[in-house]
Amino acid sequence: MLIFIYLALTIAFIIFATAKYKIHPFLTLIIASLGMGLVGGLETEIIIKSLSEGFGNTLKSIGIVIACGSIIGTYLEKTGSAKSIARSLLKITGNDRSPLAMNLTGFFVSIPVFCDSGYVILSTLNKAINRKTGISLAVLGTSLAAGLYATHVFVPPTPGPLAAASILGANIGRVLIYGFIVAVPVSLVGWFWSIYYCSRFSVNSDLMEEQEKDEVSQLPDVFTALLPIIVPIFLITIKSVIDHPSIVLQNKTLEQIISFIGHPIIAILFGVFMAMITMRDLSKEQHFNWVADGLKAAGTIILITGAGGAFGNILRATSISDVINKGLIDFEIGLLLPFFIAALLKTAQGSSTVSIITTAAMIAPLLDALGLSSEMGKVLSVLAIGAGAMTVSHLNDSYFWVVSQFSKMSTNVALRSHTVATLLQGITAILLIQVLSLLLL
Repeated sequence: MLIFIYLALTIAFIIFATAKYKIHPFLTLIIASLGMGLVGGLETEIIIKSLSEGFGNTLKSIGIVIACGSIIGTYLEKTGSAKSIARSLLKITGNDRSPLAMNLTGFFVSIPVFCDSGYVILSTLNKAINRKTGISLAVLGTSLAAGLYATHVFVPPTPGPLAAASILGANIGRVLIYGFIVAVPVSLVGWFWSIYYCSRFSVNSDLMEEQEKDEVSQLPDVFTALLPIIVPIFLITIKSVIDHPSIVLQNKTLEQIISFIGHPIIAILFGVFMAMITMRDLSKEQHFNWVADGLKAAGTIILITGAGGAFGNILRATSISDVINKGLIDFEIGLLLPFFIAALLKTAQGSSTVSIITTAAMIAPLLDALGLSSEMGKVLSVLAIGAGAMTVSHLNDSYFWVVSQFSKMSTNVALRSHTVATLLQGITAILLIQVLSLLLL
């Protein structure tokens, strides 16, 4: 019983340190790891060894992928590729269905770009649509935010699900495929909420604001804009398909080539090269500066991810996994446990990425007890954690304030629009994941 109290106190420390006292998640997780090791009865040498090994082993598989994904995101942001995708979708859907176009845009843009950055990039387009069509910014903003949020928590190479897949040992290709399957309806739930509820709020941009500059001639075409996103996803997916036991390629050389270029590190490097090649008119100095900006943005996430891996390794070294295993063996909790832990952490401290990484570290030693140690069990665990990590976005979440401020929504309207949308998205996601578990486990 004492070990449960120690774990509860550790979780409380993580929540209060990050949410109330604003201590950086990297330091919080490292301190929590050391504290858990000491109260868990580990020798000091084992604590240091477990800490460093957990940190290093986590990053050796995904550190490069996170860095390259951040570089791709920087190129999409600075070249106007995100706006190019949005404009192309608006041509297809028309202005009347612009909330759907913005939802779909957010869905694709947030795969390599953080959701809050993607929202800032696309908010000017939302305001332009509002001035042109009169559709409330509450509708457009909530719909865009929902699309960005869906892939942010479910689809690699976004750092959160990528880190969770690494910590739990899940196949990244399968996480990507099933993450897409879950993310599409989850994204559309946010769109439905925006058009059927948020339209009651009349929120408009200032008509006296400076009109958005006509940048159409300067934006890359949509095919060029999508290449850095599509190519890595395609390569990882193809590798995942041929790795399935039912698929046997006669040509072994071809199989080796696909396995090589479909590895997440190689696939994401192809994405970086696509982003660079399509921007041939940039100077060498601009390319260097953009890559540097991407690496700076990746640094924090890489450190938090490594700290999460260290925390998980400390938990494995203590007796807590055995104790919890015995305690859970009579209860068929399954995927609900990672969902509820992630939802608790998300609601308490605000960051989806921190919630995903911390929950993955806690759940990793418990996969056997939860009946989730199979390949698909690990994949669905990653998705269940993602579902919890989007439930809910409210006042302590920086994304909440980005959505509300850039859409000119009052706090009350944002809570009733964006926050409720994330609650509905999270519930929808875990229900879909439970259905998938009945079919796949």
